[in-house]
Amino acid sequence: QVQLVESGGGLVQAGGSLGLSCAASGRTFSDLAMAWFRQAPGKEREFVAAISRRGSSTYYADSVKGRITISRDNAKNTVYLQMNSLKPEDTAVYYCAADPDLAAPSRSDRSYDFWGQGTQVTVSS
Repeated sequence: QVQLVESGGGLVQAGGSLGLSCAASGRTFSDLAMAWFRQAPGKEREFVAAISRRGSSTYYADSVKGRITISRDNAKNTVYLQMNSLKPEDTAVYYCAADPDLAAPSRSDRSYDFWGQGTQVTVSS
């Protein structure tokens, strides 16, 4: 089992920045492909970003490319999501996801077996 705990959400004005963290436990962190997804009210959960086990490969949704950066620190068992130039449409609950069996990170939420509880990000206009 893998436990994931997100932190760092909050309220920010449009154009501002926010950083999210996700601390993992229960499994060797460097064995885990990691990703961030988000779900806005009334919408389906959508892919935001993913990172390979060693951090050498990253993937982004087109809607966040250039504004959001995913990174990981395997020594700290933590994955990060740095969000800049935030827009009201970035408002959502952000979820951290992990899977030990992915050879490469996936954009599909069905590929991930372990999920955090989510953290709310609200961007005001």
